[in-house]
Amino acid sequence: MSDGAALAGPDGALRCPWAVSTADYVTYHDEEWGRPVHGDDALFERLSLEAFQSGLSWITILRRRPGFRAAFADFEIGKVAAFTDTDRERLLADAGIIRNRAKVDATLANARVLAEWAPGELDELIWSYAPDPAARPVPRTLADVPAITPESTALSKALKKRGLRFVGPTTAYALMQACGLVDDHLETCLVRTGAAAGTGGADGA
Repeated sequence: MSDGAALAGPDGALRCPWAVSTADYVTYHDEEWGRPVHGDDALFERLSLEAFQSGLSWITILRRRPGFRAAFADFEIGKVAAFTDTDRERLLADAGIIRNRAKVDATLANARVLAEWAPGELDELIWSYAPDPAARPVPRTLADVPAITPESTALSKALKKRGLRFVGPTTAYALMQACGLVDDHLETCLVRTGAAAGTGGADGA
């Protein structure tokens, strides 16, 4: 794993090396990561979870995702925007999520901002920063995968300008990776090659 190349998973198929350490990661990598996500609520969820992940491992967030969804009304923007101080205190006492005051407050504040946007506006804004796939080389190892790009920096600035919090360039790029704006599956990864039964490319099959 030291060279960052694709590794064989439990079924022998090659995957991005970060994806083979746990069964939860295998499923998330194979079925979700890098596949296009659309819809304001769905993108609000991903944006919120990426913010909660800051400083933590993604597996920590992934394993708590059902708890997050229960606590945050399935990340329906209108419902979260209507949360009260009582809801905030409930969230800060909820062991099923990450009880970080700044991140909880940012998620509630972001929902209130987004509730004022037109339907589809968040989706349109985020996807407007998707780079041309043809202009991006296919990564061969993890060393070829950036943490920040000009597009993620521009997306971060745009979101901040519109009043959103916890949306730095690194968080913005993680969002772009997770939601399929970019395809950072490695060259020999089964998701890119379609090497496993029932698996298509990250752009959908």
